[in-house]
Amino acid sequence: MSQGSLAMGSAPPGSVAALDGRPLRVTADGRFVFGFSPDQTKPVQVTVRYPEGGGDSRSFTPSARTYDIQHVNGLPQHTVTPPPEVAERIAREAETIYLARLTDSGGSDFLSGFDWPAPGIESGIFGSQRIDNGTPMSPHYGVDMAAPTGTLIHAPADGVVSVCDDYYLNGGFTLIDHGQGVSTSYLHQSKRLVKVGEAVKRGQRIGLIGATGRATGPHLHWAMNWFQVRLDPSLSTRKPKPDPL
Repeated sequence: MSQGSLAMGSAPPGSVAALDGRPLRVTADGRFVFGFSPDQTKPVQVTVRYPEGGGDSRSFTPSARTYDIQHVNGLPQHTVTPPPEVAERIAREAETIYLARLTDSGGSDFLSGFDWPAPGIESGIFGSQRIDNGTPMSPHYGVDMAAPTGTLIHAPADGVVSVCDDYYLNGGFTLIDHGQGVSTSYLHQSKRLVKVGEAVKRGQRIGLIGATGRATGPHLHWAMNWFQVRLDPSLSTRKPKPDPL
C-alpha cells in the first residue's frame, strides 16, 4: 500500500470496522475500504469488532512516493488565472463536486477493481506538481490519457452517476459513485453520454474525449476519490492500459 492508494480489508461477516475511530461501511460478506492521501506519512489504525465478541486492531503506514514536476504550457490563460467575475461559478461547481463526494452509499461496485476507461498516451501522471503556463498550481490529482477528440470513454466499473455537467475548469464533467465513498471522475469531455441518477455498467459508453475546460488539447483526466481523499486510479486497475491510438 502506497500514498494515494485505495486499501481494502476483510473481516468475518457481521463485523464492525473503523478507521482511526471513524466507522466504516462493511459489506454483508465482511469487506470494507479506505484510502491513503497522496502525502500521508502517519500510520492509520484499523479496528474490527467481531460479531461473536472480541476484535483486532492493526496499524498501517503507506509507503512514500516520489512525485514529478510537470510543466504544462499552452493552456487558455483565462483558465489558469480566471477573471474575478467567474470566481462565484468556479466555487459553486467545486462545492457541487465536494458534496457529491460526501456520499456514503451502500454499494460495493468497487470490489471487482477498475478497467482503464479509455485508450491514449499517458500525458499526465498522478501527484505531479503542476506548473501551468509558468504558474505553480496544486498537484495533478489524476491520470491523463491523450487521444483524439471523440474517442470513447467507458465506465471502468459499475456505479451510479451523481454529477454530470459542463464546468468552467473541468469542462465536460462526470462523477460516478461506486459505493462506500469510492468515486471516479471524468474531465474535459467533448460530449457526455449519461445522466445524473443513471446506473452504469462496466464497459458502458459514458462520454467522448475532448479539450473542454482547462486543457491544452484533447485528453481524458481520470480521477478517483475515497470521499475527499485523492487517489491514484492507476493503482486500482485490473487490466493493462489500452494501447495508444
